[in-house]
Amino acid sequence: MRQAADGDLERVRIVRIDGHVGCTPEFMDIPKVLDGASRLVNEVLGERGRHARTALGHVVMPLDVPVMLGFLAEVDET
Repeated sequence: MRQAADGDLERVRIVRIDGHVGCTPEFMDIPKVLDGASRLVNEVLGERGRHARTALGHVVMPLDVPVMLGFLAEVDET
């Protein structure tokens, strides 16, 4: 299925973005950090970019990355 979707974003719809932000325990604006990613997906995909989102903060992130995103997407096979 991956091969069928390569290069054709017209067939992709984003269902959910899971966002993870490296931060201190006091930081409460985690959703604001992820707003840029949501806006970009909506701008690129239009209505097909509308999605649910999780926003989680972590004191320790893998490889010390500041932000990590996971995408759940559907591909229209018709």
